[in-house]
Formats: sequence, structure tokens, C-alpha cells
Amino acid sequence: MRPQALTIAGSDSSGGAGIQADLKTFIAFGVYGASVITAITAQNTTGVRAIHAIPTDMVTAQLEAVMEDLDIKAVKTGMLPNVECILAIAAEMKKHPGVPLVVDPVLISTSGCYLSDPKTLSAMREILLPLAVLVTPNLQEAQTLTGIELKSEDDWVKAGENLLSTGVGAVLLKGGHSSDEVARDMLFTPEGPTDLFARRCQTRHGHGTGCTLSAAIAAGLAKGLPLPEAVFRAKNYLTTALEHAFEVGAGPGPVDHAVGMESRW
Repeated sequence: MRPQALTIAGSDSSGGAGIQADLKTFIAFGVYGASVITAITAQNTTGVRAIHAIPTDMVTAQLEAVMEDLDIKAVKTGMLPNVECILAIAAEMKKHPGVPLVVDPVLISTSGCYLSDPKTLSAMREILLPLAVLVTPNLQEAQTLTGIELKSEDDWVKAGENLLSTGVGAVLLKGGHSSDEVARDMLFTPEGPTDLFARRCQTRHGHGTGCTLSAAIAAGLAKGLPLPEAVFRAKNYLTTALEHAFEVGAGPGPVDHAVGMESRW
């Protein structure tokens, strides 16, 4: 049977991030994808114009419908617009303690639009992270979640350890937006930090990279991979997808989620 995974996130009307990016990534990994939509955004490659949060009872209804029927092997979250949404997700995940949860703390869009308020951030940290096997913040998100300004390697370690103290199983601190010559991430587990390096792609087209990476990790977990291997494969996939990113619209275009798939036909 094909592995099944669930994305709980917002809809990106331009198709490069959010639910759309997650489902494309699941397909690329040979995983069947289901979705729970938490918010509808009106956006394109130049920015977010409007956000409509889905009512909490509808989020709950979507979650229950999927989890009751499908054999979900991994779950990832993306944009979570309010505290009530987080509480609904946490309540459902507690019913399924054996299903790994990956939290991508989507706090700000690529174009600079803030998508979460302080109360929502606190709920994510205090309620959702303790239920997750992994959280995947970029540098800005890590600074917001921990209050630690990331200027040095010691700061990275402090932030990673701070997030581990929430009870989350592991932390992938993403340095893709730094100015380093290589793309460096750090994976923090209770055993300590591990450096992960990838070649840096010189492109302005990187819409949806965070969504894509976390979805790829969830797909690997759904296929039964150990967390470190799921992270490694996801990073390789994202690097290749970035190298083949293409222009859509006037702003930063999306990564190529289907990279390598065309040859199958």
C-alpha cells in the first residue's frame, strides 16, 4: 500500500507554497497526500493580499474525517492562523500518539507578511511542539520563537537547545537564508547537534522552500525512514528542486517540485 501523509496548512493561491507545495512534494516522494486547510490566502509571487482563517469547527471536522478513514503515517503542519486552530490540532494528535508530527513554524511569508501573532506563537511553543518529533524553523523563526538573536554558532546552539526544552523530539535549524557560502543547517537531538551542509543555489526563485522541506521530511517519515535519513533525503531533494526553480509571475518563483519526474513519462 502506498504510504499516506497529511498536511495541515494554509492554501497558497499562487501554488508555490502551503498546501499546494506540500501535496506536490508528497507526490514526488511516492506518498499519497491528504490535506486539512487552516486558512485561505489571496497571494501571488509578489506578496500576500488577504488571509481568511478557516473556522475552528471546520478544521476539526476535516481532521477527524481524514484521521478516521485514512491510514496516515505522518503529519506536518504549516500556517496555523490562531490559538484555536492549534488547540484543535493538538487535541486530534493526542488521539494518535504513534503518528509522527513535523511542525514547520510558518511565521512570516517569503514576501514579508506576518502570518502569526504572539499568542499563536506561544501556543505553538507550549502546546504543539511537545507533541512533535521535529520542528523546522529558519533563522528568523528561531529568533522569534526563542528570543535569541542568532549572530554566532553559539547562538545557534542556544536556540536549538532552547527549542528542545519545549519537549519537541528534534530541531532542524535552517540556515538557508544566511549569507554563508554553503547552505548550512543544524539538526538538534537529545544526543547533541549535527551539522548538515548542502551546496548553495544562486537563484531568486525560492518560493515555498520551507513548506517543501518539511513536507519532504514528513514524506520520508511516512515511508518509515529514521528521522536523520528523512532529513538528509529531504535536503537533497530541496537542493535539486531549487537548482531547477523557475520563473512564475513577477516575484520569486517556486522550486521545481516535479524535478526528475518528467523522465518517467
